[in-house]
Formats: sequence, C-alpha cells, structure tokens
Amino acid sequence: MAKRLWILAFVVVLIASGVVGCSQPAAPPSGGEENKGASEAPKFDGEILLGIMVPVTGSEATYGKDMENAIKIAAEEINAAGGVLGKELKFTLGDDGCDPQMCTAAASKLVSSEVVAVLGGYCSGATIPALKIYGDAKKPFVILAANSTQLIDENPGWAFMINSPGYHQADAAANCFENLKVNKLALVHQGDGFSENLAQLTKVEWEKRGHSVVAYDVVNKGEQDFSSLVTKIKSSGAEGVYWTAYHADGALLIKQLRQGGYTGEITVADGSSSVQLLEIAGAAGEGVYCTSPPVVDFLPAAKQFISAYHAKHNQEPGPYAGLAYDGTYLLVDAIKRAGSIDPDAIKNALSATDKFQTLSGTVTFTPQNVLEESNFITIKGEGGKWVLVE
Repeated sequence: MAKRLWILAFVVVLIASGVVGCSQPAAPPSGGEENKGASEAPKFDGEILLGIMVPVTGSEATYGKDMENAIKIAAEEINAAGGVLGKELKFTLGDDGCDPQMCTAAASKLVSSEVVAVLGGYCSGATIPALKIYGDAKKPFVILAANSTQLIDENPGWAFMINSPGYHQADAAANCFENLKVNKLALVHQGDGFSENLAQLTKVEWEKRGHSVVAYDVVNKGEQDFSSLVTKIKSSGAEGVYWTAYHADGALLIKQLRQGGYTGEITVADGSSSVQLLEIAGAAGEGVYCTSPPVVDFLPAAKQFISAYHAKHNQEPGPYAGLAYDGTYLLVDAIKRAGSIDPDAIKNALSATDKFQTLSGTVTFTPQNVLEESNFITIKGEGGKWVLVE
C-alpha cells in the first residue's frame, strides 16, 4: 500500500512539472503545415474606397476608359508599396456618360457608396452639377480633365482641378495663332460648358491683344454637314479657325474645311487632342495644331508609366492618362499628409499642396483650387501623329 502511494505521488510531481500529459506542444518546424503563410502576413488591415467618375459609355468613352486605366495602374503601384495609411486602395465606378443627368446619377451613386474621395471629371458641362453633390457630402474631388472656368465659379471648395483652367488654354491658343501670323480668327464651339466657355475666353483674349474675331459660331453635337459653316468662314476672311469642342465632330469639320477649299490655319482645343482626330481627318489633319494637355508621349518622366500602360492594355495611353495617373498620386499624397480619411483633413491637405512633383510637372493650387501655372503644350499633326511644337 505504501509503495502504491509512493508511485502515485511521483506521477503527480511529473504532471506538475509538465513532463507528461499536459505540456505545451513544441513549435512546428519552419515551413511546416501549421506555419504555412506565417511569413506572408497581409499588408493591409482595411481598405480605402475611392470613386472614379468618368464617361465609359457614349461618344467620349474612349477618353474615360483611358483615364480609368491610368488611375488603376497608379493604384496597383501604390498598393504594391504597402497602400495608404496601411490600407489598400479600392475603387468603384460612376459612369457620367459626358451627360449632366448621368453625371448627377453617378455622383449620387458614389456618395451613397461612402467613397472617401473621387477622381475624374472629363466633360465640363457634365461635371458641373456634380460639384454641389460632392460639396454637400464633403467628398474631396480631384478633377482630372474638365477645365471650364464655370467649374471654378460653381466650386463649393471641395473640387481641385489639375488640368489647367480655360483661361490658360485661351492664352495658349492666342500664342499659337500669333506665332502663325494670324490676325482674323473664326471660333467654333458646340454650346456645352467646356467648348462655349473656351470660345468666349479666347474671344476676349484675342481681342484684348488687338486682333479680330470675324466669325463666332455654334454647331450641334453630332452635326454631319458643315457646308454652310465652311462657306461662312471662307467669306469672313478668317486666317485661322479654332475648334474648341471634341474630336469626333472636330475631325469632320476639318475634313470639310479642307475639301471646301479653306487654306487658313486650323487649331483644335484639348478636347480634340486624341490621335483619333487625326485618324478620322486623314490627310486634312496634316498641319493642324492643338492646344493640348500634357500628353505623356512628350513627358520624359512618363516612360515607365507608358511601358506599364502598354504592357497591361496593349495600347498607348491617351491624352488624359498622364493627368489621371498624376491625380491619383496627388490624392494619395494628400491622404498621407492628412494622416486620416477625415474629409476636412484631406481637403485641407489638398489645398496646402505645394510643388508636388508629378509626371506633368509640379502642382501648386491657387486659392480657387486650380493650377497656379499652366501645363498646356502645343502639338501639331504630322504623318498621322501628334508632334511637339517647341
């Protein structure tokens, strides 16, 4: 009996010391099944949802899709580097169709999706009604392409334009025509928030410089027959024509001007900066000038972006791809400087942006939330392609 009690006491001691029964298991070998993925801890502990508002249907869908592609390339780079504030960038799309009603619906959708901020804005006339929606909801909005000065007038303070405003383009157009020795100018727009605004600004700037506007006309979007306008422009004595609207209709006007015997200078605005204008215009596009946004083809800093874009989409980036890419990095920089996703903090950080380096140059905002310095360049159609005018 004494021996059995001794054995029982010995077992109790062993158990208490962890030698048998209840000891903690040893750690599995490195790379064992139980440790699988331990060295692959998630980079992110959440996500930051941003909105993209561009036209992906309608006549300007090519531009909008191009901008969306560029935004997502920037986001992939940012996420690969660890994201923003330890969170992953995610996106939801609002198709504005380059139409005010569609844009209103797209903005409302993005706000209801509780996005932190919004990137986009291509057609000025469509973008304008979205400004109040984003302002009321306190959503910072980086406008990537739209640049009518009406956006400045309607801005409640939450939108930031990174394509130079219309008065910068009017100045660039006036410089272009003066360099071409033009004195008498014809202006043609389509009555929308972008093209009419630019035509008016250019008229004021051109006349301020002591020159004449001898024709000022509006045509309908989708117009096919410009014969009466061609006759009017020729009889006006215009030495130059400035088309302030978009590429599809602009290409037809250029063709019909040349077919009708017009030999003066032709320049188009940034809404026609796509190479598709030259493709549609054919031989008539030779020698046409364009007051253009900072197209990546002519930006030395954009070579890596161009390669990444081509590798992913098997095509060249369009005229607003650079600004869309830049705008994404600008917004992310503001969120980082804000140190949070608080809307007021992001808005204040955007306002305080000072010489932020992008592919297109440095970004500093005026008190009106537009670029302090113009980023317009002048390009010319040669051999079916745009070339930089030095």
